Amino acid sequence: MNVTEDHLKERIKELTCLYEISSIIMNTDVEQLQETLTAIGLSLKKGFQFPKQTEIAIDTSLSSIRTGHINTSLNLTSEIKVFNKSNGTILASLQKDKSSFLKEEKQLLDNIALKVGNLLERIEIQQNETSLKRQMERADRLGILGEITAGIAHELNTPLANILGFAELLKDDFKGDLQVSRDLEKIIQNAIFSREVVKKLMFFACEMPQKMQEVNIVPSIKNAISLLDASFKKADVKYIVKIEDETLLLRADTIQLTQIIFNLIINAIYFSEKGGLVTIEAHEDKNYIILIISDEGTGFTAEALEKVFQPFFTTKPTGDGSGMGLSVVHGIVASHNGIITAENNKDKGATFTVKLPKS
Repeated sequence: MNVTEDHLKERIKELTCLYEISSIIMNTDVEQLQETLTAIGLSLKKGFQFPKQTEIAIDTSLSSIRTGHINTSLNLTSEIKVFNKSNGTILASLQKDKSSFLKEEKQLLDNIALKVGNLLERIEIQQNETSLKRQMERADRLGILGEITAGIAHELNTPLANILGFAELLKDDFKGDLQVSRDLEKIIQNAIFSREVVKKLMFFACEMPQKMQEVNIVPSIKNAISLLDASFKKADVKYIVKIEDETLLLRADTIQLTQIIFNLIINAIYFSEKGGLVTIEAHEDKNYIILIISDEGTGFTAEALEKVFQPFFTTKPTGDGSGMGLSVVHGIVASHNGIITAENNKDKGATFTVKLPKS
C-alpha cells in the first residue's frame, strides 16, 4: 500500500510540474527567456523524486541556465529540438551517487524538452516576423525617399547644366583676366561636383539608363580585386575569395555591376582594422547570383543599420565620405530587381549580401 501511495505521489508531482511549466511557457515574454528557463528549471526540480538532490541544466542556442552544481556522473538528458533540428539539451543530475532516477522521470524530462522546443519555435517565428516587418518598413522608407530624390535630381539637373554652360562661355570671354578665369574655374569645378552628386542621387532613385546584357560576374569580381590590390596593401588588410564556379551568369548593366562590387569592397577595406580580413564570396541558387562581402571592422550601431542605404548618411568622419556610396549600390541593385541586405556578424564586422536575379 505504501509503495502504491509513493508511486501516486510521484505521479501527482510530475503532473503538477507539467502544469506549472506549461503555465510558465504560456505566459512567457520573448524578451525574458533567461528568466523563463530559470523558472522552468526550478519547477522541474520539484517534479523529481529527490528535488533537493536534483539540479537542472538547460542549454539552448539562445540562452542557458543552471539551478546548481551538475553531477556529470549521474544524470538524465533530453534533446531540445526546434523545427526538427537539435537546438540544445535539458539535463537533470543527482548529487548523491547512491540514488537513481525513475523511468517516469525520463519521460517527464522528454515532455519538458518538447515544451521548451515549442517555446523556442514560437520565439523564432516572432523574431522572423519582427525582422520581416522591419525590412518592409525600411523598404517603404527607401522607396518614398527614392521618389523624393528622383524629383530633386530632375529639378537640379537643368539649373546645374545652365550654370556649367554659362560659366564655360564666360571663361572664354575672360581669357585675359586671370582672377576672373580662376573664379570661373572654381564655379565650373563645383558645378561638375554637384552634377556628380545629382548623378548618384539618380542612381539611388533607379533613374539611370541601363544597357542590360548577359554578364559573367566572376571576371568582374576578379578585376575589381586586382585593381583594388594597392588599396588592400595600403590599408594593411588581407582578403580571401571564395568562388567555386568560373561562370556565374546574370543579366545586368556591366558598368553598374562593377560599381556594386567596387563600392562594397572599398567600404569593407575602409572599415577594416589593420591586419583584418575581407571575405568576398559568390555563388548561385536556382534564381539568383549571390554576392557576399564581409569585413572584420566595428560593425553597425542599431541606428546605422537602419539608415545605412539612405543618401548622405555616413559613419565616416567629415571629409572622408559623402554618404552616397551605399545608397548608389542600393539603387543599382533595386533597378536590377535585386535585394541587398546589411547585417552585423556574430563576432565582429559586417556583411553585405547582394542577390541579383539571373534573368
